[in-house]
Amino acid sequence: MSETQKAADYRHTVFLPETGFPMKAGLAATEPRLLARWQAEDAHAALRKARTGAPRWILHDGPPYANGDMHLGHAMNHILKDFVVRTRSMMGFDAPYIPGWDCHGLPIEWRVEEQNREKGVKKGEMDFIAFRQQCRDYAAHWVGVQREQLKRLGIWGNWDEPYLTMNFDAEAVIASELMKFAESGQLYRGAKPVMWSPVEQTALAEAEVEYEEITSTQVDVAFEITEAPNAPDLVGAHVIIWTTTPWTLPVNRALAYGPGLSYRIFETAAGRILVAQDLAEATAARTGLALESGADVPASALASAVARHPLHALGGFFAEPRPLLPGDFVTTDQGTGFVHMAPDHGEDDFLLCKAHGIEPKFVVGPDGIYEDGWPVVGGLHVYKVNAPDGPVCNALREAGALLAASADYRHSYPHSWRSKAKLIYRCTPQWFVAMDRDIGDGTTLRERALKAIGETRWFPAQGENRIRSMVEGRPDWVLSRQRAWGVPITLFVLKGTGHYLKDAEVNARIADAIREEGADAWWTRDPQSFLGDRYRAEDYEQVTDILDVWFDSGSTHAFVTEARLGAAQADLYLEGSDQHRGWFQSSLLESCGTRGRAPYKAVLTHGFTLDERGRKMSKSLGNVIDPLKLISESGADVLRLWCGTVDFVEDVRLGKAMLQTSIDAYRKLRNTLRYLLGALNGHDPADAMPVADMPELERYILSRLAALDADLRAAAEVHAYNRYTAAIIAFVNQDLSAFFFDVRKDSLYCDAPDSPRRRACRTVLATLFDALTRWLAPVLVFTAEEAFEQRYPGGGSVHHQTWLAIPEGWRDQALEAKFARLRDIRAEVTQAIEPMRREKKVGSSNEVVVSLGLGSRADLDLVQSVDFAELCIVSAVDARLAEGEAEDIAVVAGVSSDPRCARCWRQLPDVAAESALCGRCGEAVEGAAA
Repeated sequence: MSETQKAADYRHTVFLPETGFPMKAGLAATEPRLLARWQAEDAHAALRKARTGAPRWILHDGPPYANGDMHLGHAMNHILKDFVVRTRSMMGFDAPYIPGWDCHGLPIEWRVEEQNREKGVKKGEMDFIAFRQQCRDYAAHWVGVQREQLKRLGIWGNWDEPYLTMNFDAEAVIASELMKFAESGQLYRGAKPVMWSPVEQTALAEAEVEYEEITSTQVDVAFEITEAPNAPDLVGAHVIIWTTTPWTLPVNRALAYGPGLSYRIFETAAGRILVAQDLAEATAARTGLALESGADVPASALASAVARHPLHALGGFFAEPRPLLPGDFVTTDQGTGFVHMAPDHGEDDFLLCKAHGIEPKFVVGPDGIYEDGWPVVGGLHVYKVNAPDGPVCNALREAGALLAASADYRHSYPHSWRSKAKLIYRCTPQWFVAMDRDIGDGTTLRERALKAIGETRWFPAQGENRIRSMVEGRPDWVLSRQRAWGVPITLFVLKGTGHYLKDAEVNARIADAIREEGADAWWTRDPQSFLGDRYRAEDYEQVTDILDVWFDSGSTHAFVTEARLGAAQADLYLEGSDQHRGWFQSSLLESCGTRGRAPYKAVLTHGFTLDERGRKMSKSLGNVIDPLKLISESGADVLRLWCGTVDFVEDVRLGKAMLQTSIDAYRKLRNTLRYLLGALNGHDPADAMPVADMPELERYILSRLAALDADLRAAAEVHAYNRYTAAIIAFVNQDLSAFFFDVRKDSLYCDAPDSPRRRACRTVLATLFDALTRWLAPVLVFTAEEAFEQRYPGGGSVHHQTWLAIPEGWRDQALEAKFARLRDIRAEVTQAIEPMRREKKVGSSNEVVVSLGLGSRADLDLVQSVDFAELCIVSAVDARLAEGEAEDIAVVAGVSSDPRCARCWRQLPDVAAESALCGRCGEAVEGAAA
């Protein structure tokens, strides 16, 4: 009988892995099946029940906007949140997840207006309440769409009862939170410049603003000094100002100089001009004027000086004197050392002018158009007058005051992040929360917020400095919007006084009405029903401005964390890094203003998603990666694995190459689970072997498992999910696939079923499976579940489990050090065998004998303390001390002359000629036959 025939005879005696877990994932089909199973079993509700009474751990969901399909950044954000919730659940916490949506605000209102225009319905033609219902319906539609898309990612949560800022209960709480600010006196109405969108015709918060590069007209303009009590020689000279907003010059009221700057007067062809010494050269370059040296002018000489507007000949407003005022904000970074003041259109301008009794003129309307009849620019849009040949520059040129004008100044400029339109500063009456007013306990909102920032954990740590600097320098919070869709500012203002009503009973009636009928009640109910018997409605103005949507989302902790979950603070807020100026900050200010603390214990931020070249994804570039398409082709688990491997605290890239890397890593993890399932086929837990009785190799793997357990828990504690995932992948690839599985497959396949070595191996494999599926469950939610149901049919969900309690006693650092050195030596042996494989001298390492020269007695003792031939998967190893000054490790590989066992294919000296079996295989076959 030939050797091949004998091998075939023994094939049925080899214990090869068997499993129904397919190598090809087919996630596009498997994932929907598991989603359907979870829904049918109400798996999330079962998890909530299983965790009843466990310590609570809360991630509060920052509400995405209910507008449009899920994009890649949206998907990454929610996957990361799912990592957090699932790891905490696996740690044994009760970690509920209540998803939410931000439903009010301008983007929805803007889109509904567009839809109405497409139907021929103009703004203002529709009933106000009917329009609000359109907005509500639009938001509800997109909540439904996004909910299904997010569920497809495998995210578990209370999807049937999400929180929506437009729910009546939520609107009632938002209004109540506002009235808390009012009752404590932190709210005030005042006229001051705010970021204003002429396109959207509303004020914007800083968080609603993005900055884009634009090209503007820059001008140098001369203002003639008419009075200078401290330096009479300056009369007749011209102060030069530089600005990139010529459209603000028609409402100029004053000029500002830097009290700490040094000035100089120069003779020029255009007359005497006054500029800061440090900016004289730059001014000459822009204007083309040759500056002849003149006298130094200290800033103190400018006190009480007065200039006249270049268009003073127009009379009226333009003939009024323009005082020179000291402003600490005037620097020599650019310009001339003088800044023209338009209190309607600049925060510094407003504050400086107000301090000197100069009030705004309110010339520019909400649509960005100057009032009719205003000289030079009446009836024109502010965006249409800036050009070097526009009406402002032409009027200045005719007056002989325009020294330079060019449309080539590149700079960053604020835009609405929704409409993408350019913004202006515009002075309007608005409602504000004061940052620096005594709340009543000797502290201000700014002080409370800064204290709370220091009491919060920030991931990454630099997030603390970022938000701290923002809060330190932020102006008062603008709460009012001049729109229709949102929660109203539910205040009554006493006519003729400006004082708003602070009555707890009135406020309670307002909240109750909104809870019953929604925020529409503010408009549909008789105001007297709110005011009761103590006040007369005709004596009060009912405010109808809409609340800033950031106040809405900033209040969510009140009706989610507190009201629904019964906790004073969430354990974590997690959003993109832009939310330091958005939701993190609005939530901080709202909670500090009403409760004196932050609504969160910790904050985690992630970067933005970019294409593989590091560019922002945009339709115009054609580089947008649609997560829905990616999921339909490759599966949600592949996208989740990518999220689990990137350093998400920075901006992250995704393209074909990165996606393929995730696919390859997924296949390796899946094949590991498949191998474990196959090797554990028919395994009876009763056959488990005590750890103390196991061979060193198995105890070594359990020690590595214990080390990994500690690493994973440490990574999860600080939300380092890339470190978490990388540690699992490294363990699977290096410790298991490339070593333990490789070494033990011979024993697993060919040892007798009841052999101690095989029992020990399968005991460890069972532990590995139970540990890995639970560790992988937060990342590969579908694949871990698929593997778990294959191993434990009818055993419930892996997501109801907790991480294995790995005994600390399994950790044996001395044993790990021993095997680390053995693996180093093994790597030298493997490297020596590779040329024999390439040259086809051997087909398998089992055909190889190795002569090993070791440079140290310690290494020799290590090698001789184990079956090193088994570790190297070779026929035999002859190890000895190297003679002389040999290298640390010397390996000579040759072809074994021993016969090959027909069952295990190892070449061994004890292979019997009659059976063609080695001693071990002979006993296994004989035992099986018996």
